[in-house]
Amino acid sequence: MAYLKNTSLVIVCLLCTSFTFFHHGWANYDQTKVLDYKTIIEESVYENPHAIAKVKYQGKLWTVYLAPAGRMTDRGLSADMIKKGTSVRIVGYPHKTIKTEMRAERIYVQAKKFELR
Repeated sequence: MAYLKNTSLVIVCLLCTSFTFFHHGWANYDQTKVLDYKTIIEESVYENPHAIAKVKYQGKLWTVYLAPAGRMTDRGLSADMIKKGTSVRIVGYPHKTIKTEMRAERIYVQAKKFELR
């Protein structure tokens, strides 16, 4: 019986550690440096846990973390609205260590603002 309890405890600890590793956390983004620019969507993935857009900024391809797909849908921002080739304005924060990654706070599509947080 003790063996089963110990095994269960080890499995729970491993699962918690594994999922924690994959969560990037918003503390990794520098909220003192606001990025605000217009660009074209190069690629997008509209799924959970966060939708992602790839865009060109300062001559480099950036990964932009958006809100979860459900939240964006609830706020009127569909997958078709951020598909490849769409012109957007993005406002957000750069990652502290990954130089081509940011977290978007809001996105403008056809001059309409969508709050993501």
